[in-house]
Amino acid sequence: MMTLLLIIIYISFISLGLPDSLLGSAWTVMHGDLGLPVSFAGVISMIVSCGTVVSSLMSVRLIKHLGTGRVTAISVGMTAVALLGFAISHSGWFLCVCAIPLGLGAGSVDSALNNFVALHYKATHMNLLHSFWGIGATSGPIIMSFWLARENNWSMGYMTIGIIQCALVVVLIISLPLWKKVKSSVAGVDNEEETVAVPLRKIFSIRFAKPACLAFFGYCALELTAGLWCGTYAVQKYGVAVETAAMWTSTYYLGITLGRLLCGFIALKVRTDSLIRLGHGIALAGIAILLLPLSVYKVPVGLCLIGMGCAPIFPNMIHRTPHVFGPKLSQSMMGVQMACAYVGNVLMPPLFGMIAQTLDVGLLPLYLLVIAVVMIICSEYVTRRYKTA
Repeated sequence: MMTLLLIIIYISFISLGLPDSLLGSAWTVMHGDLGLPVSFAGVISMIVSCGTVVSSLMSVRLIKHLGTGRVTAISVGMTAVALLGFAISHSGWFLCVCAIPLGLGAGSVDSALNNFVALHYKATHMNLLHSFWGIGATSGPIIMSFWLARENNWSMGYMTIGIIQCALVVVLIISLPLWKKVKSSVAGVDNEEETVAVPLRKIFSIRFAKPACLAFFGYCALELTAGLWCGTYAVQKYGVAVETAAMWTSTYYLGITLGRLLCGFIALKVRTDSLIRLGHGIALAGIAILLLPLSVYKVPVGLCLIGMGCAPIFPNMIHRTPHVFGPKLSQSMMGVQMACAYVGNVLMPPLFGMIAQTLDVGLLPLYLLVIAVVMIICSEYVTRRYKTA
């Protein structure tokens, strides 16, 4: 029973990753077909990100009243409707409307599933769970490229992913009885009604809340900034070909995906906090390689190491949330932590874009180093203090 539900959760996380890289893959064609400026993608992305922040903050109240299973089914249903809306869209304003349920759905399902797995499953499952997100994020562009090769049919690319999401909604509805059975058979918070919905104005007064949230902010700022700007860094700093830079960018995401698969097995023998520290060390090593005066081939090596370093940090920070804050507060903290992570996504990559435009794109390694140091300091503070609390 637990294994069957875990498989469904894994599939849900693949679906969570599927839409994340679609817009970037299709936008080169979409903006021309719809008569929109290239920069309009930033507007759509901002709406999606704001939606994820709002729904993450609301997740604890939704789960308290509806339960994790229903929230997951509804959230995936919202993303399915949004993707089908993208497929039939013929204007910028309609894309913006569809971006609202896409963001709201993604934030709720992310917070809900992360907390459910943190409460009811081992750390190895959390690491594997996030590797399945990587599979989804990698598969989305592959499906889109299949349709773009057929007369630039980006609409069918969105339609295909939307249909996949609809099929998952059916599976989630059928599986609803499993959620309660698993929840009641495992130690922890047996009833989601027992979770405490802490008001946002009081959440940061909880012990360790501020450094924990800042660590999440720093992690996602590091991950997305590196992924978004590493290609531009390679082209403008070292003059490599665009297609080569794209391939080097893929090594970064490959490092994250493979790293999380590997950590799923390492977590059977290694403690959660040790995995986080291992990730910190590997990520710092990758940044250090980018800073050293080596040949241009340091770039793919450094990026792959940064990706592998990122791999265990996020899922294991999530998994320790119930241990740090207790099962009853974990969903409240999970929602706020995820919201802070999305704020990092929204703010820090554009900030480096301004730095690159006004100063030098070659400052990317230093920028990543500053973010990583802040993340490590905050994470270590939580690790050391909550053990002695």
